[in-house]
Amino acid sequence: MKALIHRDFGDPAEVLAVEERPLPEPGPGEVRLRLLLSPIHNHDLWTVRGTYGFKPELPAQAGTEALGVVDALGEGVDTLTVGQRVVTGGTFGVWAEYFVARAGGLIPVPDALPDEAAAQLVAMPFSAISLLESLDLAEGEWLIQNAANGAVGRMVAQLGAARGVNVVGLVRRAAGVEELRAQGIERVIATDGDDWREQLAAITDGAPIRVGVDSVGGSAAGDVLSTLAVNGTLVVFGAMASPTLELASGDIIFKQATVKGFWGSVVSREMPADERNRLFQELFARIQEGTLTLPVAGIHGLDDIAAAVSASDRPGRVGKVLLRP
Repeated sequence: MKALIHRDFGDPAEVLAVEERPLPEPGPGEVRLRLLLSPIHNHDLWTVRGTYGFKPELPAQAGTEALGVVDALGEGVDTLTVGQRVVTGGTFGVWAEYFVARAGGLIPVPDALPDEAAAQLVAMPFSAISLLESLDLAEGEWLIQNAANGAVGRMVAQLGAARGVNVVGLVRRAAGVEELRAQGIERVIATDGDDWREQLAAITDGAPIRVGVDSVGGSAAGDVLSTLAVNGTLVVFGAMASPTLELASGDIIFKQATVKGFWGSVVSREMPADERNRLFQELFARIQEGTLTLPVAGIHGLDDIAAAVSASDRPGRVGKVLLRP
C-alpha cells in the first residue's frame, strides 16, 4: 500500500513523501480501515515538524483523524462489520491507503452524513462541543472567545447558538468579521479597532460574561480575561500567537477569576461512553439540520501533499483541507 512517510522532522511540504509499505494486519481488538478522507490539522503538521507534544520515532507516518471503511476485523471484534463507514480522531498514521485502529475508539457514522463532513467530525467539532459541555453555561448566559474565525471558534459559535448560549467572538482584523458574518455568525468584533470594548458593551447590553476562551495567548488572553464578570473563568484552549499568557494580576485578584486549561484529546479519552455518545448524536443532528457547518477548502491526493500543506497554511482559508488516497 501507499503511505505518507517522513524520515526527518521539518517542513511537511518537503519531508513528507509517498512510499510503499506492507499492508497492515489488525491485531486483537483492532480493525483495518481503507482510507476515504482525512483532514490536515495544525497538530499533524507540528508533529511532522517535531514541535508538538508527541514526537514519533522515525521514519514515521502521519495524520490522526480519518473517515474510513472497515476492511478487516481483528480477533474479538464483534461490534463492527466489514464495509461499515467509521471515523477516528485518535489514530496515528492515517495518511495511508490502509491503516489499523483500535475498534473501541471508532465512531460509526450515519449513512446520511456526507463523507466531507464525516471526515472532520472528531478533532474540531467534538472538541468544540466537549468544550461547551464542560463550561456548563445555561441558556441565555454569555461566553466570549478569541480566534473566533478559527475552526473551533466558528463551531463554538454555531453550537452555542443552537444551545441558546450567547457567544461573542473576537478576531484580530476587520476582514475576519466579514468572513464570519458571511457564514451567519453575527456577534463578532475586530480588536484592531480602538472602540472594540464599546462594541462589546453594546452587543451584551452590559450583561455579565461568565466564561472566556483563549486560543491565542500573549496579551490577547489578558484582553479576554479583562472582559469577564466577577467569579468568571478563563479557559485556555490554545496558543496560536504565544506560549505565554499576559494576564493582569488585578483582573485575577479583584474578579476572583479562575484560569484553567482544556485539552480535547484528554477530555475525550476520559469521558464516559454514554456522554461521548450523547455528544456525537448531537453533532450528527446539528450537521444534518445545518446549524453546524463543516466547509471544505480543498481535497488533494496523498501524492499531492506539498500543495495540500500550502493550501492548509493559506491565511483566510475557510474550511479544512482534506487528503484522499
